[in-house]
Amino acid sequence: MSSSLANAPVVPQSTSLDTTVVTSWKAPIAFGVFTLVLLAFAVFAPRSGGATTTYRLSTANDVIQLPELTVPAMPALWTVVVLLGLVTAYSAWLVSQKRRVPLWLVVVFAILFMFGFLTWAGAGASLPMIGLLFGSLSLAVPLIYGALAGVIGERAGVINIAIEGQLLAGAFTAAVVCSIVSSSTGQAWLGLIAGTIAAMVAGMLVGMVLAAFAIKYFVDQVIVGVVLNVLVVGLTSFFFSQVLAPNAAALNNTAQRFERLPIPVLSEIPIIGPVLFRQTIIVYLMYVAVALVYVGLFHTKWGLRVRSVGEHPQAADTVGINVNRTRFWNVALAGAIAGLGGTFFTIGSGIAFNKEMTAGAGFIALAAVIFGQWDPIKATLAALLFGFASNLQNTLSVIGSPVPSEFMLMLPYVVTIFAVAGLVGKSRPPAAEGKPYIKS
Repeated sequence: MSSSLANAPVVPQSTSLDTTVVTSWKAPIAFGVFTLVLLAFAVFAPRSGGATTTYRLSTANDVIQLPELTVPAMPALWTVVVLLGLVTAYSAWLVSQKRRVPLWLVVVFAILFMFGFLTWAGAGASLPMIGLLFGSLSLAVPLIYGALAGVIGERAGVINIAIEGQLLAGAFTAAVVCSIVSSSTGQAWLGLIAGTIAAMVAGMLVGMVLAAFAIKYFVDQVIVGVVLNVLVVGLTSFFFSQVLAPNAAALNNTAQRFERLPIPVLSEIPIIGPVLFRQTIIVYLMYVAVALVYVGLFHTKWGLRVRSVGEHPQAADTVGINVNRTRFWNVALAGAIAGLGGTFFTIGSGIAFNKEMTAGAGFIALAAVIFGQWDPIKATLAALLFGFASNLQNTLSVIGSPVPSEFMLMLPYVVTIFAVAGLVGKSRPPAAEGKPYIKS
């Protein structure tokens, strides 16, 4: 007994494992670029010495009125430049110490940069912050619906390039069905409901065609998506010219639209109340959709199955999950969500349908999916960033800012390039995305 114990191998009481932290200089470099941009504004395009920027934080209809915030333009700009320089230096120190740049530091940098830019751009004018934020959310609504559709489809393993077509099909169908039902029944609300359901069905049909070719016939998913976008653009443009335009009063009526529904108490909260809680039912449904998709993907059996067929379909098949059926119906669901987003272009805003009125929103939504790393919440925030950048162009044009309109038009895409390649780093898509599954 004693000899066997003596010959037994010695097991150490504790072991220490060295972990390697992967760091990147992308964030400090991106911080430095944005800091230099703001520094260039301060040095080469200074505003007059006494110029001030006024931030209006309330509207005339708000119960609680916040005082206007007046900021001296140049002193505030130089202060922000210094703070951005300190944040950049701190991020560089973190990377030099083999530590990651935390997300909160990125958020602080973004807020400081935007405050400095708005203060410089709006010098000598008054910035309506409620209108700026409200318009940003409005422009982001179809992008958020499209991004949710992209997240679901790609988490299931199917590249959804057809978001643009699904949004456009939803916008067209909603306008036509709403006009027909409203005029035939005399009930505007019934037309709105019917138009919304029809838009979801139209988006779902586009999604089903994508799923059928990609899953059953193994056609390249990118090619199918592009062809579907062109097909929907062609069909809607043809029907608009030949059917809607000659019969606009009956088939493309702008009188029906979802009215704003302020939520009591919540709509009176300063700043966020007028922006978030004085919206239409389409926007409130968007809030619910974002929450449901996030909870569903990461906290339910359905979400586990969706992510499994997108990451490792062979393993999912092994445990009894029908991979292709799961992919098919989730791509169809994604199409329905995108179709619902399409209603915002017509009956959601009281605008008549027009040719190609989505104007590439589906592709921007797809960029938001990548920017958001295939996460519903992050993709929503990315879509809001696009909406803010787009609406900022309109606001600065109204107040007569010296910023060229061409620069503002390219701003959302520049921000995305820097965010994906710089601040966010490498985005890893689902492992089986774009790969058809052939059961062995």
